[in-house]
Amino acid sequence: MIGTLVNTAAVIVGGTIGYFLKNGMPKRIEKIYFQIMGVFTIAIGTSMVAGMDRILIILLSMVLGGLLGEWIDLEKRVEQISEYLKKKLRIGSERFSEGLITSFLMFCVGAMTIVGAIEEGTTGTSDLLLTKSIMDGMASIIFASAFGIGVIFSAIPLFIFQGSITLIAKIFGDFLSLETIKALSNVGGILIIGLGINVLGIKKLRIMNMIPALAVVILLMWLFSDFHTL
Repeated sequence: MIGTLVNTAAVIVGGTIGYFLKNGMPKRIEKIYFQIMGVFTIAIGTSMVAGMDRILIILLSMVLGGLLGEWIDLEKRVEQISEYLKKKLRIGSERFSEGLITSFLMFCVGAMTIVGAIEEGTTGTSDLLLTKSIMDGMASIIFASAFGIGVIFSAIPLFIFQGSITLIAKIFGDFLSLETIKALSNVGGILIIGLGINVLGIKKLRIMNMIPALAVVILLMWLFSDFHTL
């Protein structure tokens, strides 16, 4: 769990620095930050989607995961929790929910999160997560300067999500094949592209409601592991 602990601390420290930089940052600088983040986010997602093999399984995962998330209305529930935290902690940031959700998706829905957490759980090696910590710490400075204090609070779901993957991998390490990890990365890439579209303000996509696709793709890869044409 060392990698996850360091990653969580990096986001908190980076987010705190970015939050205090926010007040002295001109609007035009903040605007270009958003544009850079949006374009770069789409670039990251595209790189994760490249070389997609199990297209039908990934498509079905997105559809079923999206329907499940919409039925639960995961995005609304996360926003309600965010608003509760805002009121409880008397936080005045208008973009608290957006900052928390955007940061969580950026820091947690990616190949490095999944592979790094699994690597730490199965081998005890934290190298990948420590590298990710540096990247997330730098990114959190930029995010917090744009979105505010919600970025710092994203460290909580990051710790829970990433730590859970590490613990699951430690117990069920042999369950996830390299092919399954790749499919997870592909689904994560699609979600991150959608996130980039949101950051750029092109269209508001309900990305949080698509998150269950990450669990669905693992199930489908297990069910159809012998059907390599899907």
